[in-house]
Amino acid sequence: MNLAGKRVVITGAAGGIGAAMARRFHAEGASLVLSDLQAPEGLAAELDAIAVSCDVSDEAQVGKLVEVAGEIDLFCANAGIATGLGLDAGNDAWDRSWAVNVMAHVYSARAVLPGMLARGGGYLLHTCSAAGLLISLNDAPYNVTKHAAVAFAEWLTAMYGDKGIRVSALCPQGVRTPMLMEGLEKGELAARAVAAAGAILEPEEVAEFVVQGLAEERFLILPHPEVAMYQQRKVADPDRWLAGVRRLIR
Repeated sequence: MNLAGKRVVITGAAGGIGAAMARRFHAEGASLVLSDLQAPEGLAAELDAIAVSCDVSDEAQVGKLVEVAGEIDLFCANAGIATGLGLDAGNDAWDRSWAVNVMAHVYSARAVLPGMLARGGGYLLHTCSAAGLLISLNDAPYNVTKHAAVAFAEWLTAMYGDKGIRVSALCPQGVRTPMLMEGLEKGELAARAVAAAGAILEPEEVAEFVVQGLAEERFLILPHPEVAMYQQRKVADPDRWLAGVRRLIR
């Protein structure tokens, strides 16, 4: 996809990867609609974009966002949350994680696909995390829901790829965002493991990889190339890979 002149919606756009993608897409000539729990008015003013307040876990609000945006060429389902919890995660944490990390992708696909199919094409970018391909230590809800997000993206591209719909799953590892940096400050195992597994990229670096991945219409966009290697090892010998994960924990 060439982003010049395209109508793009980005959720979770107030900061981190979402804001970096907004600035990079704007530089490519895209027309932007930016959303977050609180409308990112400042960023929207900077980029001559539309700012919309949207809780992506609410299907009605996602539908309203799509309505405001009009004809959408690319919808970036980027919003996500982490819990830092394992078996101690309560049902509320599981429900919220499922709603934001999975169902928000379902809601946006439901809302935009009819129009895209009628126009003969469109693009969905789902931010899924390397955790969706590998594992997130000490965060069971995040680990499970990000795997589900990758699975849903796979299903979408299998079902609609021959109908003009392109889908990419963005799966970065360590990125300098509040989610990771706060985890490192607290000494959380998951954050420490991510930092040990590869470089911590700036959000702007991830956005550059996204532009390249969209241009090449790649399903998996992997800003950290080592993620592909880890995934291959996991598939080739799951027992050995899991033994390595346990050594990392120790």
